[in-house]
Amino acid sequence: TTTIDFSSCSMILVFVSIVSPAAERLRYILGDDDDLHTPTLFTEMDTLQHDGDELEWKESARWVKFEEKVEEGGERWSKPHVSTLSLHSLFELRTCLQTGAVLLDLEGYSLPQIVDDVIEKQIEDGMIGLEMRDKISFVLLRKHRHQTKKPIHRSLADMGKSGSSAREYSDSCLHFLSHRSMNDIADAPSTDQLKNKFMKKIPRDAEASNVLVGEVDFLDKPFVAFVRLSQATTLGGLTEVPVPTRFLFILLGPPGKAKSYNEIGRAIATLMVDDLFSDVAYRARDREDLIAGIDEFLDEVIVLPPGEWDPKIRIEPPKKVPSADKRKSVFSLNELGQMNGTAGGGGGLSDDEEMPVPHELGEELAFTGRFCGGLYLDIKRKLPWLASDFYEGFHIQSISAVLFIYLGCITNAITFGGLLGDATDNYQGVMESFLGTSLAGTVFCLFSGQPLIILSSTGPILIFEKLLFEFSKSNGIDYMELRLWIGLHSCIQCFFLVATDASYIIKYMTRFTEEGFSSLISFIFISDAIKKMIGAFKYYPINTDFKPDYITAYKCECMAPEPSEFILALDWTQLSKKECVKYGGSLVGKSCKYVPDLALMSFILFFGTYSMTVSLKKFKFSRYFPTKLRKLISDFSIFMSIMTFVGLDMFMGLKTPKLIVPTEFKPTRSDRGWVVLPFGKNPWWVYLASFVPALLVTILIFMDQQISAVIVNRKENKLKKGCGYHLDLLWVGVLMAVCSFMGLPWYVAATVISIAHIDSLKMESESSAPGEQPQFLGVREQRLTGILVFVLTGVSIFLAPILQFIPMPVLYGVFLYMGVASLSGIQFWDRIKLYMMPSKHQPDFAYLRHVPLRRVHLFTLVQIMCLVVLWVLKSTFLAIIFPVMILGLMVVRKMLDMVFSQHDLAWLDDLLPEKEKKTKDDEKKKKTKKKCKVVDDSEDEVGVALEWWLRVVCVS
Repeated sequence: TTTIDFSSCSMILVFVSIVSPAAERLRYILGDDDDLHTPTLFTEMDTLQHDGDELEWKESARWVKFEEKVEEGGERWSKPHVSTLSLHSLFELRTCLQTGAVLLDLEGYSLPQIVDDVIEKQIEDGMIGLEMRDKISFVLLRKHRHQTKKPIHRSLADMGKSGSSAREYSDSCLHFLSHRSMNDIADAPSTDQLKNKFMKKIPRDAEASNVLVGEVDFLDKPFVAFVRLSQATTLGGLTEVPVPTRFLFILLGPPGKAKSYNEIGRAIATLMVDDLFSDVAYRARDREDLIAGIDEFLDEVIVLPPGEWDPKIRIEPPKKVPSADKRKSVFSLNELGQMNGTAGGGGGLSDDEEMPVPHELGEELAFTGRFCGGLYLDIKRKLPWLASDFYEGFHIQSISAVLFIYLGCITNAITFGGLLGDATDNYQGVMESFLGTSLAGTVFCLFSGQPLIILSSTGPILIFEKLLFEFSKSNGIDYMELRLWIGLHSCIQCFFLVATDASYIIKYMTRFTEEGFSSLISFIFISDAIKKMIGAFKYYPINTDFKPDYITAYKCECMAPEPSEFILALDWTQLSKKECVKYGGSLVGKSCKYVPDLALMSFILFFGTYSMTVSLKKFKFSRYFPTKLRKLISDFSIFMSIMTFVGLDMFMGLKTPKLIVPTEFKPTRSDRGWVVLPFGKNPWWVYLASFVPALLVTILIFMDQQISAVIVNRKENKLKKGCGYHLDLLWVGVLMAVCSFMGLPWYVAATVISIAHIDSLKMESESSAPGEQPQFLGVREQRLTGILVFVLTGVSIFLAPILQFIPMPVLYGVFLYMGVASLSGIQFWDRIKLYMMPSKHQPDFAYLRHVPLRRVHLFTLVQIMCLVVLWVLKSTFLAIIFPVMILGLMVVRKMLDMVFSQHDLAWLDDLLPEKEKKTKDDEKKKKTKKKCKVVDDSEDEVGVALEWWLRVVCVS
């Protein structure tokens, strides 16, 4: 019998493991203290320069996200570009960290003290002799000249200088040692450092990483040190900007290898601004942790063959920098996976195999199962933000948003009021539209769950009002009283939907339904703007029959009617056109039908407003003017465009159609008041029967309101204060009852204007690194802009003397811009454009990588057909069943599950909730089976190895 020591069996498990030691080490480094915030690192590389007896460190490059280097003339910074490193320099850097001194959490308060500690460490480890102390210290404490200062040398010295220059440098060291103090660097930041405008590009909590590289002739082998200070410390004139230093990398070596030293310095500088390696550098416990970080970086590096690419080409920074979260998740203790180049067994999916983020609308639409449970959660969620919803609106960006949305709202109110007056025989007109818009919008913005939504009247409501008025008129029923009871019933039905958490149904509205609805509304805005513009050519036709050569033959005279005493007393030849018509005369002549050519001017105002707004909106991405000025121009693009073309219209002095605003505060129809009485004019059964048409109105309001809310609350907008679907619907119901009592139009969320409101309040990072695109931070969530818009709408009747100068074509241009802008970012619109693009010119959309193009076109065709059906219904009397057709989109989406695979739908749309759950369950089962298989395989391997080891023991 042989005794077996099973402690040796642990050796067998090493062969089973598929995770490299470096990955395993990083997993535990990054797995601890997940909440630890790693500051942004500003990295500066200084190279050792000499000119005769002068010695100094010269700033040669800097990094925040991307590399900027001093151009050869030393007079300017290069454009920010992606750092390109040689693979050899990375391996040399790894060797440097293996053989050099690594001091982690060094207590440092000044550069001389830190230098002394580093040199002392090198002497203790036997890396340098004691006689080198003064020479190295002298070199490291020379002054630093940054690019902000004017050059004091003839040119930027080349690091490749050798021969006599190196010997002169050695002599100069001895000269300075005998004639000057060791410390030549400033103890405190200079005025140039404190006033450096580059600080605006660096986050406030940033820390510095300094890289010092140079060649000296008194060393036989490189002097390398990596230092991490326990506390970030401002080291006087060491850094270009007054940012406290946390890391130092020092590389001094024998002459003749300046280029190699420079490349190693660029390598460590690039590593320090890498998100994952900077985390490792902050959390490293020893030298091996840093080397593991370099190994991970090497594992993710993509090599470009030298014959296929010129390394002198500077790569432009990408518009969107990929996040390092995916790399970090590989090393999380809660995740399984492997790095890019790890050989061996399973692991995470590659980039091309990953599934898109699932469709989730958040906890706001969770079904509580309690009476008013969702409403209670909405109030609880929004109440803590109530104060910030007001004071966060005090920003200059809010002014541009108010002006933009205000003009859109009054234009919509006037247009809708005019159409409503024609449809209801002026029971509701422009005055009611203004008052209702102001009242409903202000109340909604004050108390709703999502104050960024803008309320307005919609086309289906107009059709319903028209049909209701005709029904009342033909059946002898009082229209206003019937409308009041419909509004009351609809209000009660909305309360019922709120109490039962009916908004939960919105979970089944995927991108297919959202994009179909929002595209329809956008196209309505675009078509209405174009139709109104074409109408100007009908009112003011171009004088095609006018021939300048025959101008002498053109005349128009006022001919008197049959003789009378009054007629004989007038000189008809002197009357104007209006007076002639007024007194019953007739106009005779070829030029009597002449109208001014206002159509062309109207088109210039219309298209000019639109095109100028688009150009100025994109101006923040221009290369001209400072960042703040570009952003200011972009924010006020709408206002500047409107003022420009209003000024042009006034300068030309042509009588283009102007905005008409009511000037007196009274109902449009003289025989009605501001309050509608609920009883007395209709039979009693009408009060009950109005429940049926109210149900149709409720469906319309529910679908329109909630779909618009879903679009506004999209995760792409990065809203942080939560939603309030139930609270929004509650207030829409309340406003239905109030507006019905006052005889005002009904209001619901306006999709396009709400999207425009969101776009006008988007925030971007102010301190973006050179070459980095400003990051979208979210939307300025507040109630102030909406309240001001609707208050201004209410007082517009007193602003008629000012608003009358605004040409209607200018406002049509604003409408066109709102419609086109709301289409941007809609995947449906991007897929429509694919029909006209050859495959080789199509953008690199993610879904095109995973779904065959024919399937993409088929899915788009189904959406187009649905949009056409909705458009036809909207354009006929069947528009009253429009909300039912929106529900029909959900049915069509459900049927697509039988045509497309869940894989294709996951990329082209979103999976329905039950499908998503089923897919997750299937994936979970697959993972479980995979894990079981790995365990079985591991057990088999361990069993075979154990059996082999027992046989060896037995034989021995």
